[in-house]
Amino acid sequence: MRLAAFLLLSAAAAFAAPLSFQLRDTQGALHTQAEFAAHKAIVLFFTTTDCPIANSYVPEMNRIHDAYASRSVLFYAVQTDLTIPEADVAKYARDFRYTYPLLLDPNQQLVRWTGASITPQVAILAPDGKLLYLGRVDNRVADFGKQRLQPTVIDLRDSLDAVLAGKPVPHATTKSVGCAITLKSAP
Repeated sequence: MRLAAFLLLSAAAAFAAPLSFQLRDTQGALHTQAEFAAHKAIVLFFTTTDCPIANSYVPEMNRIHDAYASRSVLFYAVQTDLTIPEADVAKYARDFRYTYPLLLDPNQQLVRWTGASITPQVAILAPDGKLLYLGRVDNRVADFGKQRLQPTVIDLRDSLDAVLAGKPVPHATTKSVGCAITLKSAP
């Protein structure tokens, strides 16, 4: 019985539709999964305007972007809270000085594709959309109210280094601490 269930799930995964999206960023530019093909890895930074833990990671994510973009890594931030007006999200992106596009995802396609559930949370995707990593940026935030001055584990950087070296990521998932993503009903 277990073997049959495993085979059924494996077959379903093999025939799953590939990731396909057309999303605008806060500056109005249209982005699609076709942009993935020219890169070795894609980083999605799930965030929202009013999550203090996510907001505290924007400078570090900008530094990571600056360190890896020239190494063929594509970065997007993804706004997860659908109740915040687009104009407010655009102002937030300017105020926090994102150095890469912040996508507006009104149907939460990228949240659902990756299984993201917390902000901040990062996903690394292969150019074909396969999820390689989902979890924290680093371990600076250990729990609510418990933070280190400096992280002792740099999960996103370590995972990107592995992917760029053609190796598996050290841990496919890590525990994220932050604000819950509220999913809207599936379209």
